[in-house]
Amino acid sequence: MAFRSRREKLRSILSGPACVHPGSVYDAISIRIAEDLGFPLGMFGGSVASLAVLGDPDVTLITLTELAEQVRRMSRAASLPVLVDADHGYGNALNVRRTVQELETVGAAGLTIEDTLLPAAFGEAKAQLISLEEGVGKIKAALDARGDPSLVIMGRTGAASITSIEDAIRRARAYEAAGVDALFFTGIKSRAELEAIVGATHLPIVLGGVPDELNAIDDLAGQRVRIALQGHAPIAAATQAIYDVQKALREGTAPKALKGLPSAELTSRVTREAEVKARSADFLGLKR
Repeated sequence: MAFRSRREKLRSILSGPACVHPGSVYDAISIRIAEDLGFPLGMFGGSVASLAVLGDPDVTLITLTELAEQVRRMSRAASLPVLVDADHGYGNALNVRRTVQELETVGAAGLTIEDTLLPAAFGEAKAQLISLEEGVGKIKAALDARGDPSLVIMGRTGAASITSIEDAIRRARAYEAAGVDALFFTGIKSRAELEAIVGATHLPIVLGGVPDELNAIDDLAGQRVRIALQGHAPIAAATQAIYDVQKALREGTAPKALKGLPSAELTSRVTREAEVKARSADFLGLKR
């Protein structure tokens, strides 16, 4: 299959001895930059998907169609494997099946299905979880929908920060028993909590943010953590850069006097200008 090599690279990371930081990606240029810099993996988070597609905060307004289309654009632009935050699977277990099918088709290397109650319930300001039984049903539906066995499916839980670390372990063990490829945790607050998870589970671990005491990547590797997210600073930095340039232009700065713009060489590299010129010469008869 066209995307199998990307999925096998993600599986190699999960089965290997090291822990890696993925590059936060959200569009064609950001994934090409991450690939150019040598990141082994891209992470497409739900919050950055909402920002990139809608310009809205992460309150589950983006649709599956919009998410899948953005993944398709990135898959076309680069060969970097991408782990996709598929949130709650956009509905119940049957919707999860559709989510897996769509993301597999557009080239995701892997995806996460979480047990957070999304969208937020009426009248509830704090995050809530679905029942363990419903969570297991969603995981089973995700696995059933997988057509390419190399596609990585992760069970994700935020129970550590919503209910308790004991509940997080209980849910993780159930998702492990259901057959997921890895376990994704958010809200881990200490080394003791991570060690409790490691002692109670067997699969590769992915962490969505870690406290300062767990920042050492070699230490994480020794705790069976294979992927550790570092947040989504690139889109935040891009937002500030766009604001600064627009503000400068609005205030009368001449375009040639602007600061912080990419070099011609970098722009040419990430847009793959040389490849386009070669194709233009081969197929359109234009001079190189």
